[in-house]
Amino acid sequence: PTKGIDRIASEGMRFDRSYCTNAICGPSRASILTGKHSHLNGFIDNNSSYFDGLQTTFPDLLRDAGYTTAMIGKWHLHSNPIGFDYWEILPGQGAYYNPDFIQMDNSRKRFQGHCNDLVTQKGLTWLKQAADSKKPFMAMVQYKAPHRNWAPAFRHINMFDDVTMPEPETLFDNYENRSSVLKEHAMGIQDHMSWGNDMKMQGENLFPSHFTGRGNGQFNRLTEQDKKTVISAYEDENKQFIKDMRAGKLDQKAITRWKYQRYIKDYLAVIQSMDEGIAKILKHLDDSGLAKNTIVIYSSDQGFYLGEHGWYDKRWMFEESLMMPFVVRWPGKIKPGSVSNAIIQNIDYGPTFLELAGAKIPESMQGKSLVPIFKAAGEKPKGWRDSIYYRYSGERTHNVAAHDGVRTANH
Repeated sequence: PTKGIDRIASEGMRFDRSYCTNAICGPSRASILTGKHSHLNGFIDNNSSYFDGLQTTFPDLLRDAGYTTAMIGKWHLHSNPIGFDYWEILPGQGAYYNPDFIQMDNSRKRFQGHCNDLVTQKGLTWLKQAADSKKPFMAMVQYKAPHRNWAPAFRHINMFDDVTMPEPETLFDNYENRSSVLKEHAMGIQDHMSWGNDMKMQGENLFPSHFTGRGNGQFNRLTEQDKKTVISAYEDENKQFIKDMRAGKLDQKAITRWKYQRYIKDYLAVIQSMDEGIAKILKHLDDSGLAKNTIVIYSSDQGFYLGEHGWYDKRWMFEESLMMPFVVRWPGKIKPGSVSNAIIQNIDYGPTFLELAGAKIPESMQGKSLVPIFKAAGEKPKGWRDSIYYRYSGERTHNVAAHDGVRTANH
């Protein structure tokens, strides 16, 4: 259940053909900020790129148009934000438990609690201050969730214990009749998830052939009492799994299925506190009287593999990774519950925000404003694009080869 996100969709519009330019964190965020593809904004991958905040970005242009702006949460562009009146960001990917936040004086400060709850709290604090200033505002409240390693808030760890999640049909994909490089990946649930960091196991040396990879870095940030809480939450399932392993009851497919269940349940659980935060932000807008004059958008930086093709992570230009969520609420302008099949891309976000603010859209932005679609109950205007271009540079973090492609309405 995602009541907060679902509320935006039911009171606004859902886009069913929303795509990214480059399915990896930093490059997608750079495309959102600049309205340009990676090869033009200069941020092509997470490892070697450094975002040039002096180039034209929509937050900077909104400031010029009289808006007060904020960036709170996951930034992941290596440089510090430019174009914002206020920012407080996670270093890199950030941490779920007791995360550090980089402050505007470039110092780091650690906060106790779950990252999703803290991002919500910080976002609400800024929104209340912004409303007091009487200036129009734009806030980017950006959660770490649901990125790896899926460490839920304590209250949600056991949320799906009594549920067996359906497996995707391609969980054991053999990549037949497709490019041979697909088999070279390093993002498989079967072989590449860490038993400590991802699977929340204690004692990686019990089965050396299986318990490999990093220890649980999120776990190590906790107090001793909180460590006991997390261990207790997973303990019964973990003990049963180890017992079955020792008894020789689990073949490789059974192990993969167990790992999939742990992965998908933690993934869904970590979303819960984010969705609760979104619901709190919507309630604040209601209670403060701002809802009727505030546009709310929920999106992401790319899609994610939830066991399809046997994978986690993103990168490969299959639909699960290429697609992005995009729901928007604009009271009085967008028909509630409307759905659009127009092909959109994250380079469209900047031009959209600028048109909404009455600001000029620079020619350097490659995207198109979505405002005409908002106003037409989701119908695409005449001459709207019928395809998008995608390019992944070949960052080798998960051994995914460089590739590009075109997505049309049918292929």
